[in-house]
Amino acid sequence: MHITIGRLWLAAFVPVLAVTAPAATWSNIAIYPVPTSQSDPVGIVAGPDGALWFTESLGNKIGSITTGGAIAEYPVPTADSAVQGIAAGPGGALWFTESSADNIGRITTTGVVTEYPVPTAFSQPYGIAAGPDGALWFTELFGNNIGRITTAGAITEYPEPTADSGLYGITAGPDGALWFVESFGGKIGRITTAGAITEYPIPTAGSEPFAIAWGPDGALWFTDLANYIGRITTGGLITEYPIPTAGSQPYGITSGSDGALWFTEYQHGKIGRITTAGLITEYPAPTANSYPWGITKGPDGALWFTESAGNNMARAPACGLGLSASFANGTVTLNFTLGTSTPATWFGNLLTSTGGERQLWFKSIPAVAPPDSFTVTLGPGFPNLGDVTIVSGLETAPGEGLCYETAGVDSAQ
Repeated sequence: MHITIGRLWLAAFVPVLAVTAPAATWSNIAIYPVPTSQSDPVGIVAGPDGALWFTESLGNKIGSITTGGAIAEYPVPTADSAVQGIAAGPGGALWFTESSADNIGRITTTGVVTEYPVPTAFSQPYGIAAGPDGALWFTELFGNNIGRITTAGAITEYPEPTADSGLYGITAGPDGALWFVESFGGKIGRITTAGAITEYPIPTAGSEPFAIAWGPDGALWFTDLANYIGRITTGGLITEYPIPTAGSQPYGITSGSDGALWFTEYQHGKIGRITTAGLITEYPAPTANSYPWGITKGPDGALWFTESAGNNMARAPACGLGLSASFANGTVTLNFTLGTSTPATWFGNLLTSTGGERQLWFKSIPAVAPPDSFTVTLGPGFPNLGDVTIVSGLETAPGEGLCYETAGVDSAQ
């Protein structure tokens, strides 16, 4: 899909225009406090009942939240179990890991919990995902195994070849295998449903992959605590993209309904968006010091994420403008990698340091997924207006914003 924006002309010529990095933000963010105080919500997944299900690591509960924001909580029978990962399994139930209790848990959508002990003591199960074979697959952080549990509760463990590899996230891949991260070993692993493991070293020294997800481009995408988002093909080819904010500690990652990948930045309280071409945009989470952790695409097409320190569930639109700016020969060039899961109005405004404002474009657009690339030019002859800010945004109705981004330029002579 392509949207044509014509050239936009402004009077006067300016020979030099410095460009600053774009900022980004959302509007219409919804925040839902978790009823249990200091519950530390971490993992989250879309459930088979149209709700979102999440783990409360310190609250020792499994929670569910409807897309309307109604929260229910269900206690885990084993005390201080440190529930972490959660996945939707076959048969309409949710499955989760009890890291401190060495259990795999199962919960029905009515809240009935069953627990299954992992054979290896002190295994600390962490990530969990539904496999293509009708079983659930999980990682053992300290046990250094990949585990498989049937819906009847039978567990099989497969030793990880690299010792003390630090197994965290796991996901089903497009090739019928499971893919997982080796945080301490700096590798991405692949295991077939028959238990055969292959490992792929990450090129960057000191890499610490944490979570992994199946991307819309048929590759696997992972977060790396070394401040990267990584991509690995099913053939093992790895590409890494640095996150603009230093020390961001990216944790969760998911495919969005806009055709991009979305991830959480735990340390600085941001949500990141990366297109399959590698363009990253960062958005501040709505709550200060919230430490966002898990993230998933909801049944409503929005992004749902946990705020572990903020003790909230949050909902945000899956949209991004991927705005960047450059200047040459008296012309400002604005590039977008636009993606939105819903039809919207796309607008652009020019703001000056003296308070002046001019609308540059205002255009209705359909849903754009996967993201597409667009260009807007201002000039030649961009005027001497001093500090100028270009604001580009998406809204579904007047006053009902989805997201917007800004790019600042200095046109002073």
